[in-house]
Amino acid sequence: MNPELNNIAELFAQVAKEISPQLSSWRRHLHAHPELSYKEFKTMEFVCGELDKMGIPYKSGVSGTGIVATIKGINPTSKLIALRADLDALPITELNKVDYISCNPGIMHACGHDVHTTSLLGAALILSKHCEKWDGTIRLIFQPGEECLPGGASLMVGEGVLKNPIPKHILGQHVFPDLPAGHVGMRSGTYMASADELHLVVKGKGGHAALPENQVNPLLVASEILLALEKFIQERADPEIKTVLGFGFIEGKGATNVIPNEVRLKGTFRSLNEEWRFHAHSKMREIVDAICKKRGATVEFHIPVGYPSVYNNPELTKRMRVIAEDYLGVEYVHDLPERMTAEDFSYFANEIPGCFYRLGTSSPNSDLGHSGLHTPTFDIDESALEIGAGLMAYAAVMT
Repeated sequence: MNPELNNIAELFAQVAKEISPQLSSWRRHLHAHPELSYKEFKTMEFVCGELDKMGIPYKSGVSGTGIVATIKGINPTSKLIALRADLDALPITELNKVDYISCNPGIMHACGHDVHTTSLLGAALILSKHCEKWDGTIRLIFQPGEECLPGGASLMVGEGVLKNPIPKHILGQHVFPDLPAGHVGMRSGTYMASADELHLVVKGKGGHAALPENQVNPLLVASEILLALEKFIQERADPEIKTVLGFGFIEGKGATNVIPNEVRLKGTFRSLNEEWRFHAHSKMREIVDAICKKRGATVEFHIPVGYPSVYNNPELTKRMRVIAEDYLGVEYVHDLPERMTAEDFSYFANEIPGCFYRLGTSSPNSDLGHSGLHTPTFDIDESALEIGAGLMAYAAVMT
């Protein structure tokens, strides 16, 4: 290893360790005060206050509640790297028994965005403390609304956060309870799926359940649609293309002896292939229209197009792996499989080279942090915060 790189790795790791109480304090404050997508006003104020203390210039109110900050090292025009974190929480009631439990009923940082924001604040503190040690400029992007369409990343890209000038590349991280604290993981190429929503209103003719001859039962039509779409996905021409179709909502509002006039369905469609993604949209519309025509029903079928698949630039990801191995050790860096979950980081990575990697957050010595994402008991081993901040700062300097 280059001795100079080793010295910076050791320095940043030491600083990350020294500021670990501050990292924990930030994270617990954020965890206790979660806000939903596009409503992160107090979160924005908190982050801005901390940036003020560090003397880091920023612009707030970007895309509503986003923040873009800038840290300059020596030779600030030599390169520009972007780092990203998301700010929003989920509509989940927290069940953890901790003193930093959510103070906002029905809202919780169950996806770890409190950790992401803390990591980026920590990286900012490390970088600003030692700006004489590294070349270039770092752009910090605190993004609203990752959990809700159209995705805050798309809004920020639209407002030009990746322009004037254009960053060389962008890095982002996400908590990962499948790995213990102290470990990270990543995957080159296509990593996470696209995610589209499916909204159907099947309209028939309701009435008394004892008089079916006078009706077009939308429940039966909806049932046939569900089975036909599932069959289409299972028998698709290329089964090697990973695809998920799932319906989690059906509403009829009839009764034991009342057939409703309409049924509502809501689901998700996910894929790791963008060409197949939009071909499948067309085929699903054809299938649904044919069933409704045959049954004498009508349908309103909307497919809100969601996030594209996440593509990690191979060259950048290869470099990021070397950097992570330098910082943590080879045995602490892992290759990850493709995931059918989605992330609006894809909007950034579609504009410039990007690498979206995973931060291990479960405890290697207890049950802490093993609860899955988007659950009411999600929590982390806070020793992961040192890695989250230190590695991000080191990667920003070395990529």
